[in-house]
Amino acid sequence: MEIIAHRGVPRQEPENSLPGFELAVRQKVHGIELDVHATKDGVVVVHHDPNIRHGPLINTLTLTELHRYPLAPGVEIPTLAAVLDRMARATPPPTVYVEVKGRDIEEAVVAVLDYARVPTAVHAFDHRVAARVTSLSPSIPTGILLDSYLVDPAAALQAAGARDYWLQWAFIDRDLVRRIHDVGGRVIAWTVNDAGDIAALDSLGVDGVCSDIAGEFV
Repeated sequence: MEIIAHRGVPRQEPENSLPGFELAVRQKVHGIELDVHATKDGVVVVHHDPNIRHGPLINTLTLTELHRYPLAPGVEIPTLAAVLDRMARATPPPTVYVEVKGRDIEEAVVAVLDYARVPTAVHAFDHRVAARVTSLSPSIPTGILLDSYLVDPAAALQAAGARDYWLQWAFIDRDLVRRIHDVGGRVIAWTVNDAGDIAALDSLGVDGVCSDIAGEFV
């Protein structure tokens, strides 16, 4: 089962930061998960919310202006390109799972991922993102995010043309895993921070778990 670091190691370093991702790879996680938006000048940056905490929207700032709002002293909001470059130096490099948060930024995201030297994949709550990314770059695996149990999960995955079915972990059962596997998909559980829950998900055949404390489960 793949162990994926949720926004790095948010309990030890600022979430979605280079120090957090670097610590995660030192802990030998298999993948990292991050969120992206785009600046006013079209640079894809790694940040969860659309706005800076107590500040402006990211898409109203240039990259230079964004650097005025560090995550912590000396820790800038990183660009996606910088994270991918840093992860490429790891041995072995982790898979970088990119959750697209910003609207209409698929082209900008794909333009960065096409030059990545690490394995990558894209996912989003907006299931149209998967289809758009596939149309732009069919080699990039995609996924759909959910926080409820659908009547026909396999159909949703196939409708989006996606590979990965990201579901809030408490909704996952053996039947769902079987149905997703039957259509060639993978099930990734989020966000799991208990060893017992991870063991239970592993027994169901879940393909990956995303955790705030991923390093504890490798």
